[in-house]
Amino acid sequence: MSLKDVAERAGVSSATVSRVLNKNNVVRNATRLRVMKAVEELNYHPNLHARTLAGGKSRTLGMIVSNLENPFFFDIFRTVENDAHAQGYEVVVAHTEYRPEQLAARVRNMLERRVAGLAVIVSEMTPELTLELAGSRIPVVFYDAATPHSSIFNIHVNYRRGMERIVNYLHSLGHHRLAFVGHHSTLGPTGEREQCFIETVSHFASSSEWRTVATQDGPEGGRQAARELLTSGFRPTAIVCVNDFMALGVLRELRDQGLRVFEDVSVTGFDNIKLSEFSYPRLTTVDIPRERIGHFVFQRLVPDPTRRPEARDILLDPELVLRESAGPVPDASSRK
Repeated sequence: MSLKDVAERAGVSSATVSRVLNKNNVVRNATRLRVMKAVEELNYHPNLHARTLAGGKSRTLGMIVSNLENPFFFDIFRTVENDAHAQGYEVVVAHTEYRPEQLAARVRNMLERRVAGLAVIVSEMTPELTLELAGSRIPVVFYDAATPHSSIFNIHVNYRRGMERIVNYLHSLGHHRLAFVGHHSTLGPTGEREQCFIETVSHFASSSEWRTVATQDGPEGGRQAARELLTSGFRPTAIVCVNDFMALGVLRELRDQGLRVFEDVSVTGFDNIKLSEFSYPRLTTVDIPRERIGHFVFQRLVPDPTRRPEARDILLDPELVLRESAGPVPDASSRK
């Protein structure tokens, strides 16, 4: 089915059909309704990429994330998509599984699509890709990948503050044997959380002990990490997880091993995804405002010409959310 077929069915020119599909206001309402009726009857789907190549302005935004299975990334995407649809834009999303070579392929695919703007919400950004995107001449938003280039906007999270709040809270409850469950610790944002954990724990008395375990992102990775901890001989009274997604698996493994949370082991997460409110017990975590991030992304990719220019950077200060998964350290007599 072609544009010409729609034009013949509606009794108008192909140029008029194109104007209607591009939401050009010069077309009379009666003509617009006739064209849209023909589009529906013929089940016509315009080739948006071809229209862009022909010189039209792209109404498609790109978004690349590290792991779309993780609700943290999906929540940001959903907010961007809602904002985009309200303004007549579509969002194409891809994920990388934390692999830099996959990220490079996804970035080039988005540029080939000629997206109007690109959000790169990943942990595995490389300097080479940063330079390539800086030269793309489209608006770009990075997540925790600082760059001074004028065409790139940046979102930063104060992970140190968030991790300090978790560890300080656990220390106030008497915890001196702590473990950190993470993934991809060599990558920026995830590695930063682990490093902040180590530095904060190290500031306490020399009697404090800690271990770190890194597996894959997700509940199964959390289960594997908890299993490794429990079989290693190190028995933490609290487990700090790099994110809520992995914490869900830690909670499951502890329960399967017959340990109670928080009575035997406290568990904390990071991100405050919706599932953290529905875990058992409900998860103590750190809130990162994903809706705010999503709105920031869209507003920078599609700036409102009637408003003052937006700030190029945003710094988020995460807040501790106290729930039932963390409590006082168990008495020595009650430890297994």
